[in-house]
Amino acid sequence: MPNNIYDYLLLGSLFSIWFVILMNIVLVTSGFISYVKHYRNEDDRTLESLPFVSILIPAHNEAKVIEKTVKSILNLDYDNDRYEIIVINDNSSDNSHEILAKIKENYPDRLIQIINTDSIIGGKGKSNALNIGLTQSKGELIAIYDADNTPEKQALRELVYSIKNDNKAGAVIGKFRCRNKNTNFLTRCINLEGLYFQWMAQAGRWNLFKLCTIPGTNFIIRRSILEKIGGWDTKAITEDTEISFRIYLLGYHIRFCPYSTSWEQEPETLSVWFKQRNRWIKGNYYVLFKNYKYIFSRKAGSVKFDLLYYISIYIFFFVAAITSDMIFILNFGGFIQTTVEGYSLLLWFMAYVLFILSVQISSSTERGEISLSNTIIILIMYFTYCKLWAIVAAMGFVDFVKDVLLKRETKWYKTERF
Repeated sequence: MPNNIYDYLLLGSLFSIWFVILMNIVLVTSGFISYVKHYRNEDDRTLESLPFVSILIPAHNEAKVIEKTVKSILNLDYDNDRYEIIVINDNSSDNSHEILAKIKENYPDRLIQIINTDSIIGGKGKSNALNIGLTQSKGELIAIYDADNTPEKQALRELVYSIKNDNKAGAVIGKFRCRNKNTNFLTRCINLEGLYFQWMAQAGRWNLFKLCTIPGTNFIIRRSILEKIGGWDTKAITEDTEISFRIYLLGYHIRFCPYSTSWEQEPETLSVWFKQRNRWIKGNYYVLFKNYKYIFSRKAGSVKFDLLYYISIYIFFFVAAITSDMIFILNFGGFIQTTVEGYSLLLWFMAYVLFILSVQISSSTERGEISLSNTIIILIMYFTYCKLWAIVAAMGFVDFVKDVLLKRETKWYKTERF
């Protein structure tokens, strides 16, 4: 039995970790059931008429990837005169302007608009760039793709079909996959993370609670909603999560569409990964603090679950992970003593097994992802990649608090491309 504060802290942290992993395996299992159901569905998903869609692509110094992205969007399986492409070249200092001008010149018959901003009206982050693009768009539906994305040919058509056949859907999201997954150990971990937390967990949340969170790319949203809420929040550096909550509060849901897939480039170095994830953490803390009051509101509905979901992941799980690791290190070094090693080892082992099972279930849904090399990576990433998440979560929280206390303007970090 526990007999000192370190025992209680250790057991409490391990129970918290176990609970969060168990919650995610429930979501992943539900997502897998949804996956089986959807891929057995042979219904014809043909659109009787094609609504006009505006595709916004915010881009800041994206010369390395922007040409491939625009060309893939030009090749979408959607009538050429029923969608427009608007690239917001946001205060770029590279040669993005020349690349985009050349593309527009080579496709004179296509609806392509290039908006080049300067440091006065642009350079203020993705939300601001999207708002600029929105004012120049004319579609009844607005689709968003990041500048490093290559959507599959049917991606847009599937999103449009889903939103046109669900009047309560304020937005519809698709999947995104890692196109540089074989580059190194880091990108392989990011690929598995995407399958686990983005693909399966999103599918599970939709299947169980009719909830999804916009991932920032490969999604479509009604223009009427954007006009009603005044566009994107320019203070939010995770504009996708922030706008999701406002869509919920209007009484709409965000639908998950497993048939729409886009491939994106992920960070290939730890420094870029840390900066990107730090932005995610800070941005999600902003969203939590902006919306925490809805936990106690009777009218909040499903928003409560999402708030509790984010709190459990970004606060309880990471605090528990750091606490258990610190106690283990101090105990191993002889600085403190714990007397519940047997219990803690059992709880840790259960959490580890649940983690492996959930990632393996997620991997089984995509061709080529169940392999010996991926199994080895899953066994290792719990002790490596997941621990990095705990560190960046702590750093992100500290930075967020500093920004609030010092009233600093939060800077939007643009992920470096390779």
